[in-house]
Amino acid sequence: MKAIILAAGQGTRIRSEHGECPKCLIRFDHTAWTILDQQIEGLFTAGVREIGIVVGYEKDQIIRHVSRHYRDRLYRFRFIENPAFTTTNNIYSLWMARTWFRDSAFAILNADVVFDGRILPPAISSPAPITMIVDPAWRDETMKVVIEGNRILKMSKQIEQQEFSATYIGITLVAAAASARLFSRIGTLIQRGEDRVFFNAAVQELADEGLHVGYTETDGLPWAEIDDPGDLAFARSSVFPKLARMPVAA
Repeated sequence: MKAIILAAGQGTRIRSEHGECPKCLIRFDHTAWTILDQQIEGLFTAGVREIGIVVGYEKDQIIRHVSRHYRDRLYRFRFIENPAFTTTNNIYSLWMARTWFRDSAFAILNADVVFDGRILPPAISSPAPITMIVDPAWRDETMKVVIEGNRILKMSKQIEQQEFSATYIGITLVAAAASARLFSRIGTLIQRGEDRVFFNAAVQELADEGLHVGYTETDGLPWAEIDDPGDLAFARSSVFPKLARMPVAA
């Protein structure tokens, strides 16, 4: 199992809080522990062996941070650059990583999500070709999903509260058998000039064609997507204190 962290974006909506620092390097508190560290720890603890990080904005800061804090495990990381990070969205960042996966199963994480690591294993064990992790609770400003039975039928930020079934937390699992199909669809969208959308647009098209897009739930465990100062304030008061650091074996 591999994982890709999409960390190329500029994070302009929260720039007042982190300045010229990539959003994934926002610190939890007065320590050096960051959003990126929490993601890496959660992935390693869940059994992920290799982590790719798509970089763009202030890429050297991210590379230096990982090189300094994970010196003994650098062989488990791959840095992949999105040179068009100022004009594209995360669909293009994921596209840049396509050859690294080599048809393996993988997890996709937006670089601004923090989460209790116990959220990951059920999704990793899911039999569905694609699995999205969701929270039944409504959260403003995040992508929502509509569920029927054991399938996600619709995903969008425009889904209204009276229609939604759950909130997508920004983590998706892709089975090895679905990898080629997903990247083929992403390639088609990019060729059509749709490189400023979320990669979920490709997942939606596959779901529309009948591909089983499943889901697992957070089961009340803490998580946050950090887009703006309000999100960060919520995370610092209600999420970060609940995320205990645990040592991960090399």
